[in-house]
Amino acid sequence: MGVEMIIECRDIIKKYDELIVINKVNLSVKKGEFVVILGPSGCGKSTFLFMLAGFERPSKGKIYIHGKEVKKPGRDRGFVFQEYALFPWRTVLGNVMSGIKEKKHRREIAMEFIERVGLTEFANVYPHKLSGGMKQRVSIARALAYNPEILLMDEPFGALDAQNRKLMQQELLKVLRELNKTIVFVTHSVIEAVYLADRVIVMSKRPAKIIYESEIIFKGDRSYTSGKYLEYRKEILHYLNYETGVKE
Repeated sequence: MGVEMIIECRDIIKKYDELIVINKVNLSVKKGEFVVILGPSGCGKSTFLFMLAGFERPSKGKIYIHGKEVKKPGRDRGFVFQEYALFPWRTVLGNVMSGIKEKKHRREIAMEFIERVGLTEFANVYPHKLSGGMKQRVSIARALAYNPEILLMDEPFGALDAQNRKLMQQELLKVLRELNKTIVFVTHSVIEAVYLADRVIVMSKRPAKIIYESEIIFKGDRSYTSGKYLEYRKEILHYLNYETGVKE
């Protein structure tokens, strides 16, 4: 039995007027895979993710999920933005409940995911009283609560300090492995990409194309200081620096 491909991107080109942002990208993502798209700021990573979400359409080429062309957003895809995008007039519980259509057990489902991201004690707190890391946990809980098959994440930890960013990376891996989601995650951090990914896709500067990819395989737990981690990081960073001039 072959590997099931959930996402298929074929010859994707994205233009704004005459400006080519993404140039003929082909990418397939397997069920349950954690794919990280890495590249310099402004190269088109977020634009590509928006097309996977259905927020934007390719100028040329097609994107398929389970063989069906993506033409608009769908509940099979959850999205976590760079900014927290929370409703300020709703509590943590209210924000997480907002995407759940099943009214009968909506509160119970929301509380389950609030617990998963470690915010049970803050369920009735409003966003303005939360730290940046806590707000992003709410965003992740909300995206997961309606049970999408695919989670799309656009540099979700970019605004966090180094300590909170590392903590969120560790907690994200724990939650997502338990739920067995398919994830496409955008970042410009090599450190983050190697720690999180099953596979790293490196994009060039604009117009973006895929210039390199690497499967990330660890035996045992992941560690920021393991020899294997440092080897992958050095390999990807070297290639990225050579092609684009980006430095970690």
